[in-house]
Formats: sequence, structure tokens, C-alpha cells
Amino acid sequence: MNPSAAVLYTDAHFFSPYAMSAFVTLTEKGIPFTLKPVDLSQGENQSRAYGALSLTQRVPTLVIGRFHLSESSAIDEYLEETHPAHPVYPRDVKQRAKAREIQAWLRSDLLPLRAERPTEVIFSQGKFAPLSAAAQQAAQKLIAAAEKLLSHGHDHLFGEWCIADTDLALMLNRLVIHGDDVPESLRRYAQQQWQRPSVQAWLALPEKMRS
Repeated sequence: MNPSAAVLYTDAHFFSPYAMSAFVTLTEKGIPFTLKPVDLSQGENQSRAYGALSLTQRVPTLVIGRFHLSESSAIDEYLEETHPAHPVYPRDVKQRAKAREIQAWLRSDLLPLRAERPTEVIFSQGKFAPLSAAAQQAAQKLIAAAEKLLSHGHDHLFGEWCIADTDLALMLNRLVIHGDDVPESLRRYAQQQWQRPSVQAWLALPEKMRS
């Protein structure tokens, strides 16, 4: 293998929304890369070998030669700077900042919703109990923010697709795919974003890796 080729370490079940974000960015940019699944359930991410690759001992981690980078938003931004063709962030500097704001928010907030609608809902059709009051409040916060962001009525957040569209659609799909109550406009947005070829390529990974 080319020592400078990109390697993306992901979770073995492909449930990580953050690994998905990095995968979509690599795919959209047409950067050749290989996947290395890490079995989180067996604690492989806590091993000395993986700790040598990942500062945070989490997924995703991107390795290119001797350069190692963890945390999905950092990976997305690094790839945007080093491979500017096929941008995954808006060209306008203010819109680009807003896209990063959305990504940072989705990764740091809405904890009750993430706990009660984990990505097993999305990637393995898991079913869970009705939302608690705290999770309902988080869901309403998400819906209100998404409606505000998409009040222009366009298909994407900033005119053209960007990686924040995929990240926002994933968060909405925790509710949409589970069958929770979501306004129809947001339901359509999330479903449309899910048809993007790079997203479909991620969804096909479990079967592809088994074959």
C-alpha cells in the first residue's frame, strides 16, 4: 500500500455518525482511502496500538503517512483545506462559519435525544421507548433550529450541498426513521439528504464488508 495513502478508522458496525461524516467527506472529494474497522465493543480503541494512532482513542481517525488526525469535524476541515476541489463547505466565509457552527452544535448538544435515539435507529432500525421529557425538549430544540436554518425553503442549508447538510439530516433521522413526530418539511429534507450517493455508500458498508 502507498505509505501516503489515506486510511480511515471507523467503528466496526458503522454506527458512528462522526465516522460517517469523515467517510462522506473523503468520498465527495474523490480521495482514495481504505477503511479499517475498530471493534469498540471489544475495546480495540483502548489498545496501545490504536492509542498510538489516535490522540483521543475514538473513531474516526484519519491516517495519511505519519500524520494522524482524530475528531470528525477536524478531519472534514483538514481535507477541505488540503483538497479544495469538490468543496464540502460553502465558499462564502460567513456561510462556511455557519456550517461549522452547526457541526459543532450537533456534536456537543442534544444529549438526551442522542441517548434515547441512538444511531441504531438509523443504521439497524432499532426501536426504543417513547422520548422522556428531557429528550422531547431536545427534539423540539433541534426541530426549531432546523426550521429556522431551512426557512428559505431550499433543498440545502446554503444553496448547494455541504457536509453540514449530512450531519443535520443524520440528527433529524434519529427521529424521522424511528417514526417520531417531525414536521413534514424537515422529514422531506432528511429523506432527500439520505439519498446522496456518498451517504448511500456508507449505508452499504456493512454488506460490502461482509462480502
